[in-house]
Amino acid sequence: MASIKTKAIVLGGTNVKEKDRLVDLFTLEKGRICVSMRGVRGDKAKLKMAKEPFCFGEFVLEEGKGHVVTQVEIVDNFYDLTKDLDKYYEGCAILDLVKSIAGQSEPKLFIELLQALKTLCYENVKKYYVFDKFLLDLTEFLGFSFCQNKCSCCEATLNMVYFDFGKGAYVCPGCKSETAIKLSQEAFKAIKILHDCGYEKLSSLTMTSGCEKEILKLLALNLEWRIGVKILKIN
Repeated sequence: MASIKTKAIVLGGTNVKEKDRLVDLFTLEKGRICVSMRGVRGDKAKLKMAKEPFCFGEFVLEEGKGHVVTQVEIVDNFYDLTKDLDKYYEGCAILDLVKSIAGQSEPKLFIELLQALKTLCYENVKKYYVFDKFLLDLTEFLGFSFCQNKCSCCEATLNMVYFDFGKGAYVCPGCKSETAIKLSQEAFKAIKILHDCGYEKLSSLTMTSGCEKEILKLLALNLEWRIGVKILKIN
């Protein structure tokens, strides 16, 4: 049987048999795949840490009727996420999003996920800012960019901004439909800043609590409209 090496992040898994686990991997080279990890639920199992969500490393897979993990060199398990419940849930929401849309090899999305987890784990970023950034970038990655400065229908200047979920874009009052909601100027400007900001600069961003809630709601609902998948609620 042939063996391959692939960089991968564990998205989750399901326990099977007495000590085995089927693991959902998002790999750099092959996209999302399901692999078998045998005996990893034993107390003395060498690979027991590699089965956990968030684990990032180089996985050696034996290919046959399926993929069996025979070796893992862990690069980072982002363990500190388990010490902060808010960050842990935020990280789980990001993993769930990737599970919802990942398919074949998608290096750009893999790098985006890795950047998000590193920032969430090691940087002092306010609650949900990493999730917001990931939602926004993921929407653009899927081809649904909306961060324009004019109405998407008539190209009027957006002095009063609405976001139309049916169109997936900003519109003016004259072009809004029944699927549109009004957006504050503060949120409109903050989304643009978030769009242009790299993960490494998220720790410097500050928004009012009302603006934070407005942005999170808009980004989550918009992606739900685009991909037809309910975004996991995070507390």
